[in-house]
Amino acid sequence: MKKSINFVSVVGARPQFVKLAPICQAFADVNQPGGLDIRHSIIHTGQHYDDSMSTVFFDELEIPRPDINLEVGSGGHGAQTAGMLAKLEAQFQCDRPDVVVVYGDTNSTLAACLAATKLHIPVAHIEAGLRSFNRAMPEEINRVATDHCSDRLYAPTPAGMTNLQNENLQDRTVFSGDVMRDTVIRNLAIAHQRGQKSAAHGINGDYALLTLHRPSNTEPAVLFDLLSALDRIARDTGPILFPVHPRISAIVRDYKANLSASVRLIEPLPYLEMLSTVEGARVVLTDSGGLQKEAAFLKTPCITLREETEWTETVEIGVNQITGTDTSVIAVAIEKAIKTDFSANTLKELERCFGDGKAADFIVADMVEHFLI
Repeated sequence: MKKSINFVSVVGARPQFVKLAPICQAFADVNQPGGLDIRHSIIHTGQHYDDSMSTVFFDELEIPRPDINLEVGSGGHGAQTAGMLAKLEAQFQCDRPDVVVVYGDTNSTLAACLAATKLHIPVAHIEAGLRSFNRAMPEEINRVATDHCSDRLYAPTPAGMTNLQNENLQDRTVFSGDVMRDTVIRNLAIAHQRGQKSAAHGINGDYALLTLHRPSNTEPAVLFDLLSALDRIARDTGPILFPVHPRISAIVRDYKANLSASVRLIEPLPYLEMLSTVEGARVVLTDSGGLQKEAAFLKTPCITLREETEWTETVEIGVNQITGTDTSVIAVAIEKAIKTDFSANTLKELERCFGDGKAADFIVADMVEHFLI
């Protein structure tokens, strides 16, 4: 058995930073003086490079600064993935890590997995097995390809386990629970201790929280129709707070004059303030994957503005509704959502499906045992 092992985590986008934080802490806890020599370094691809989507998360989540930033930046899926793949291959050839750890379903995930696999470096995939069964989503392609190339698959939910079993990947798969639950539990406590509260940006009383970033929802014509409809709904049901993703800020800014004060456009929120804002909202409307779970963990009902979800458990448990962008359906869903009951049984089901907030400790311990043999 080896006495030392070098892990490298590859991340590039906001959801991955959230997943990375508890893994870094778990590595720090397990790598004590006198024990095994377990090294953990971080490569940031630069997929998200805006401070509001990158640097602030490393600061607030107390993640060690990346050892390397590839500064790939934005671009089309092919160009961006290719740029990452070339730079990661060169870096892996130079450093020769023992294990590459990838997270979620972004272009950074796929590029790191492909680069490592072609160099015969083992890959561990955290948040494996998710399926929306919509191949039009680039994330779905990234998930499937990464799972089939990885050596160790950490499924965050029972549905993820089932999906991987159906694809004959059960021998590589373990149920881990969800590391994002770890992060939410730890950092909500920190937010409360610091008295971190959402300023609600001038909104008094109940509000809904809206986030949008997927290409299918942010093409100008689709986005403008959706915002117009939500503006009309908000005048009856209460104001909507909309932190605008940097990628669509210019598009939204051009349309801002058409919106009433019922839709409040703001800059992206730091992580702790975002947690408090989600916790304080009467309902979350989003096309994000991670926010569907975060809302559930924070006992806030969610409406998913897509035609499907990879987090099917949230729908089955009754804390998430899938509406697409049909505004008549959304209006009804909002009325239903604000009556959602986060009962003791609901919370028990969330823990059964997503774990008890100790997924990172399990994953790191399992990786060390599995890859040291």
